[in-house]
Amino acid sequence: MNSRETVRSVLAKAEAWLAEKGVDGPRLSAQLLLARALEKDRLAMLLDADKPLAETELAPFRALIRRRAAGEPVAYILGEKEFYGLPFAVGPEVLVPRPETEGIVEAVREAFPTGGSGEGPLRFADLGTGSGCLAVSLASLLPDASGLAVDASQAALGLAASNAARNGVSGRLAFLRADFGRLPLPDGCCDLVVSNPPYVTCAEYAELSHEVADFEPRLALVSGEDGLDAVRALLPEAARLLRPGGLLLVEIGCRQGEAACSLTREAGFREVGVLRDLAGLQRIVRARA
Repeated sequence: MNSRETVRSVLAKAEAWLAEKGVDGPRLSAQLLLARALEKDRLAMLLDADKPLAETELAPFRALIRRRAAGEPVAYILGEKEFYGLPFAVGPEVLVPRPETEGIVEAVREAFPTGGSGEGPLRFADLGTGSGCLAVSLASLLPDASGLAVDASQAALGLAASNAARNGVSGRLAFLRADFGRLPLPDGCCDLVVSNPPYVTCAEYAELSHEVADFEPRLALVSGEDGLDAVRALLPEAARLLRPGGLLLVEIGCRQGEAACSLTREAGFREVGVLRDLAGLQRIVRARA
């Protein structure tokens, strides 16, 4: 790249190089990283594609694009990821929020169209909150709701709390460092329990892409030989926390529907079923206490 390069030519070369390196989404990656280097909105940058770029503008882009070529997720390079229309800070201490998980928020919106439980403001718990994308999105969607975000990682909780403040909902969310064991909450205190727990099997983890396996936290991904250890751990506590008729929504792997539903029924839940994602894959166990 020389100082006579334009936005268009730089993007074309960067996309080709990333594709050669086997990076997923090379075009979008190049666009997002150049926009960051130029400190511009991506669309505005693309509308000015013939703009010449100075060497001082190219140098920071080269540094970013090398990180992407090495497999580092774009979200970690940028330090943020959008989820359900909201901005979230992310880092290697948490999973990158994924669009499939937005299905949980959609299911809540459909289940509670008025935003309440029918008996007052909705109370929810998010078990394994990570970046806080579910808890924060639910608090934003349901302006009268209050929630508890639980995670075993203090670093993740710090990031989740920061995201709550960033999105203006910190006053209605509490954060607790704990695993899926018994939480310091009374029985039947929640109308809703949501979770995106680890659900990758040991065998699947060995086959994950370099981008995921080498950069995202293993503890937030892997959950035993069948991928359901975390589900087994959280179901009894979710059953205890939910009021009669309360709603449970848990993300699962696309081949775990039957086994996860069986475990959910064994834990005493009723109306157990599986919601599919936009690709038609099994994605969320839905059940009532």
